[in-house]
Amino acid sequence: MTPRQRVLQAFAHRQPERVPIDFSAHRSSGIAALAYTPLRRHLGLPVVPVRVYDPIQQLAVVNGDVLDRFGVDTVEMGRAFSHSVRDWQEWKLPDGSACLMPAWVKLERRDGEWVMKSRAGTVIGRMPDGALYFEQTHFPFLEGDDLSNLPRAFEECMWTSSDTAAPPGPAGSGPSGPRTLKNNAHRLRATCGERAVVGLFGGNLLELGQFLYRNDNFFMLMAGEPEHAAAFLDKAVDVHLENLRKFLAAVGDFIDIIVFGDDLGMQTGPQMSPQMYRDLFKPRHKLMWETAKKLAPAGRGGEPGRPPLRVMLHCCGSVRALLPDLIDAGLDAMNPVQISTSGMEAEGLKRDFGRDIVLWGGGCDTQTVLRSGTPQQVRDHVRRQVDILAPGGGWVFQQVHNILAGVPPENIVAMFDAVRS
Repeated sequence: MTPRQRVLQAFAHRQPERVPIDFSAHRSSGIAALAYTPLRRHLGLPVVPVRVYDPIQQLAVVNGDVLDRFGVDTVEMGRAFSHSVRDWQEWKLPDGSACLMPAWVKLERRDGEWVMKSRAGTVIGRMPDGALYFEQTHFPFLEGDDLSNLPRAFEECMWTSSDTAAPPGPAGSGPSGPRTLKNNAHRLRATCGERAVVGLFGGNLLELGQFLYRNDNFFMLMAGEPEHAAAFLDKAVDVHLENLRKFLAAVGDFIDIIVFGDDLGMQTGPQMSPQMYRDLFKPRHKLMWETAKKLAPAGRGGEPGRPPLRVMLHCCGSVRALLPDLIDAGLDAMNPVQISTSGMEAEGLKRDFGRDIVLWGGGCDTQTVLRSGTPQQVRDHVRRQVDILAPGGGWVFQQVHNILAGVPPENIVAMFDAVRS
């Protein structure tokens, strides 16, 4: 069975001969650059330049030798890009070690910190000395919104600007145009070792409001002025749908899974009531997800019998109360399955939703076990998760979110080896 077939078996809710594994196929299953070099050293692999493809979260490009070592079945479409020396600029990680950052990200050193600028020169993010990530500093709609020109607001926000996104960008724009997108996605499909190709799109709604208005203001807008919030979300969906059509026209023939994003949960429950989700978000999610499937139907790319494009939502936190509506809206898979939050225990999720949705994650708790446990504790924990989540298919292994700086490489190896054992 090929890696891609193994992943597609999960979507068919059939148990493959071994658990399919994801590592770094999207921006919550990767590894921090500060943890990547120690991992390579521990594995005895050659020293290579560390490429930080996600400047905000400081995530490293995971090289093919590591994917092979851990038996990874997935690959991110962005791996097809940025192979030229011109695509990268020299930088230093917070520990002083050398790395490479995307050349189009505008970074500037100031007193005691690094700042990230938009194309117009606005400081949109900062990383003070001693910090490990960039934090958002500019909220375009903080003092008032302009719904008539939402794309401009995108460019002035750290999380949505095409100048802070590694290619192909959240909407297939930015550094890579449609022709480059198509050519490189085609090349990746031919050279990815038959792995399942994951295309990152975004299409955030709740998070977009939080990025532009700031969390507190957007919560107040949803609660106090729901009609205005709905108008904003409608404008956002219009922009997302236009970008989605361009994106899938270029790469729809070559990807197996498209990833949308919206962190709807907290540690203790959803960020909103189920009724507010149904009123403001469910119909708009449904429209985007249905459109994605219609734009990339089964058999695309001249491949007879090819399964339809699958829709995955990156959604952190406790969202058990929202899962029935997410499934009803057309969601095929959810990651990272944050098992340490309220109501997200693996046993209950598998029992109640395992036949209706692919649980893409929940394989190892990164908040406590992977970071602080011993290798044996990691192995025991992962094997318990496999015993719960693997039977009957419908599961892809992923640790709960990115592997962060300071995680012992021995624990990372123990985690992946436990899955395959």
